[in-house]
Amino acid sequence: FLGNAVNNPVRPFVAILGGAKVADKLAVIDNLLAKCDTLIIGGGMAYTFIKAKGGSVGKSLVDDTKIDYCKEMLAKAEKLGKQLLLPIDTVVADGFPDPIDDPNLQVEIVPSNAIPDDKEGLDIGEKTRALFADAVKNAKTVVWNGPMGVSENPVLANGTIAVAKALAETDATTIIGGGDSAAAVNNLGFGDKMTHISTGGGASLEFLEGKELPGVYAADDKE
Repeated sequence: FLGNAVNNPVRPFVAILGGAKVADKLAVIDNLLAKCDTLIIGGGMAYTFIKAKGGSVGKSLVDDTKIDYCKEMLAKAEKLGKQLLLPIDTVVADGFPDPIDDPNLQVEIVPSNAIPDDKEGLDIGEKTRALFADAVKNAKTVVWNGPMGVSENPVLANGTIAVAKALAETDATTIIGGGDSAAAVNNLGFGDKMTHISTGGGASLEFLEGKELPGVYAADDKE
């Protein structure tokens, strides 16, 4: 099922990637850029892309060893005529919440490329939520893997919730891969509005990287 969605999608095909680390999704980004029409990047891994574009990201999570890779992907998107959307505003706090679900975390929203030096970006801001929701509105196929922020925290879950809502409202074939995205969708009661939910994050990622999985193959053969 995932197979047709990624390799032979009904277009427009929008892929949404989140989660903390760029390093976990290198092959996925590369593979999806070749196949999708729009690639949306949120979560912690967006800050490495924003820094690669010359933005100031404060104390946000950045993988400096992957800056060049992000530059390559930005160039590749441009060359292939694909839309690569990054956050335009960011919810920031003084640091990572401790405990992680601290409901009293003090936050503000700033432009994602102008995060103050003493602040850490932890979720996508309101303008970005609208931008990402708008991008999936007219999609025919949407694949989503990974949260848009520290979704375990009620103050930092709004980005992930906004994406889940947008997917619940679109007519597209919607494929949710990975535990965090699946949990967000199910916790909000949107499970029945999605076409397919896979909780196996690793398997979904391998699939999105373009690797063939035995289980997926068997399902395709039955058609």
